[in-house]
Amino acid sequence: MALQLRPNCEYCDCDLPPNATNARICSYECTFCADCVETKLSNVCPNCGGGFAPRPIRPTREWRPGVCVTKHVPSDKRVHLKYSVEDVATHCARVREVPPEMR
Repeated sequence: MALQLRPNCEYCDCDLPPNATNARICSYECTFCADCVETKLSNVCPNCGGGFAPRPIRPTREWRPGVCVTKHVPSDKRVHLKYSVEDVATHCARVREVPPEMR
């Protein structure tokens, strides 16, 4: 099963196309831009509390049969936070001092 490759940052709603090098994901595929992860979220996923990693780039060329961005198309469903900005700030402040591998 391929990653969803969500099309936007859940915090600021900026576009994150499949080849975006500034896309970050948590283990649940929550998707945010690098700027929000660094400046607003302190590397804390506001949904699960985990940390973030760069989202992989799906190849545009079909190097192997059936494996490329046109065969496994990215999601077009925009996702937004279900928490308020204030709640996110409180959550991230509570968790940010705990290293991701210990959360």
